[in-house]
Amino acid sequence: MITSYQFGSITIDGQTYDHDIEVDWEGKIEKWWRNESHVIDAESVARALEKEPEVVVIGTGQSGVAKVMDDAVSAIESRGIELVAEVTGDAVKAFNDLQAEGKKVIGLFHLTC
Repeated sequence: MITSYQFGSITIDGQTYDHDIEVDWEGKIEKWWRNESHVIDAESVARALEKEPEVVVIGTGQSGVAKVMDDAVSAIESRGIELVAEVTGDAVKAFNDLQAEGKKVIGLFHLTC
């Protein structure tokens, strides 16, 4: 469960992170790396898709500056995986709601911009 988000940091189960993260439905947290900070392409979501989630939630930053590219959308949806892409505050809420519903959800969260 993500307990809080504010520009530049996110807190999950009492641990605060100050870098972009990937978190899955089992609570595994990894640093989320991309070739370009504000570009979310197929390569940016590849590791998450290997886990075969039901839903991928992408937080595009506090103001939504990060852009989800068409190849990322295709990579996700071609596997029958639902995509939710919102500003990070809304994405955090969606992730928590989906996790509470018991969905196999992965969150990819850009914490700034």
